[in-house]
Amino acid sequence: MILKDGAACLRNLIHLFRPAASSLTSKLGACYFCTSHVASLQQPGKPSVFSSDDEYADLDWDNLGFSIKPADYMYTMKCSKHENFKQGQLSRYANIELSPSAAVLNYGQGVYEGTKAYRTEDGRILLFRPDLNASRMKIGAERMCMPSPSVDQFVDAVKQIALANKRWVPPPGKGTLYIRPLLIGSGPVLGLGPAPEYTFLAYASPVGNYFKEGSAPLNLYIEEEFVRAAPGGAGGVKAISNYAPVLKALIRAKSRGFSDVLYLDSVNRKNVEEVSSCNIFVVKGNVISTPATNGTILEGITRRSVIEIARDYGYQVEERVIPVDELINADQVFCTGTAVVVAPVGSITYQNKRVEFKTGSRSVYQELYSTLVGIQTGVIEDKKGWTVEV
Repeated sequence: MILKDGAACLRNLIHLFRPAASSLTSKLGACYFCTSHVASLQQPGKPSVFSSDDEYADLDWDNLGFSIKPADYMYTMKCSKHENFKQGQLSRYANIELSPSAAVLNYGQGVYEGTKAYRTEDGRILLFRPDLNASRMKIGAERMCMPSPSVDQFVDAVKQIALANKRWVPPPGKGTLYIRPLLIGSGPVLGLGPAPEYTFLAYASPVGNYFKEGSAPLNLYIEEEFVRAAPGGAGGVKAISNYAPVLKALIRAKSRGFSDVLYLDSVNRKNVEEVSSCNIFVVKGNVISTPATNGTILEGITRRSVIEIARDYGYQVEERVIPVDELINADQVFCTGTAVVVAPVGSITYQNKRVEFKTGSRSVYQELYSTLVGIQTGVIEDKKGWTVEV
């Protein structure tokens, strides 16, 4: 009873001073102790006693954009090298403590995932194929010499984050709750080698459209100076070290008015690979082509789902090498990714020549987008078993 009353008092305090909640949690050692130990008493899949009863967080749901707006809770679990992850726990979203010599800070030993929670018209919360995110993290962790959570542990963590942060899941049609699972080498190292300790954590943020254009067609720039990945590297896994190197090309392209950068292969500089943050598809007649995932291209979960949906609709889908000249002669082009969903490409600029593509309501991308989002949000019956209700 004392614990329950104390938790209620702290909950009310945090509610009254919500703008400073994170500061209170970090500065008041007793509060942090209480929060951590109460959270550890929860059953798996149950939110902390500090969960708000409010149906929605106080946000401008019509103008979310794609920027961090931290939800209330994050999930954390740790393990040592050569051990397995144990049961983790929810805690308030807050800064984490790392050694200056942590492997992730010094050598970039880390992988991450991105998935979303969707609110249906009848109020349910759905996840989309989180088991595939878990499997992809395991593959990436192995490449980066890291232990990883089991598929069940990963999915359970994502479920807990979605449930505990339910009030941050946008209303239907207003956006999604983006969930970021992260696996890092948190233990200290000096000489180059795997970390002695690893941390898995997951946090969430409500988001709207990834691109500032919203649903408008994208304008891509084909990069010829920089490459994203090379054979034998880690381009095919979601390593954190893959993303900072593309910033220079991306910033330069955006300063020229482009939406994003499309990269070519590092060997011949003639074949299409992927965009900075998503996969690319080329449409010619009834044939939809996308670059094969040969080790330099990330095997996107949205990519995989769109391929299956397209084949259900009778399209011939090919995963193969796509020369840039073939791309330029396409009828339609679109991108896919967890963040971007399915986004039309209106133009591509290559060697100072701009080529435009068909877009609009009758485009192939629109058909695939409507079906995919319909399944994700419960509007279309999920006959494939892709969605998981929280």
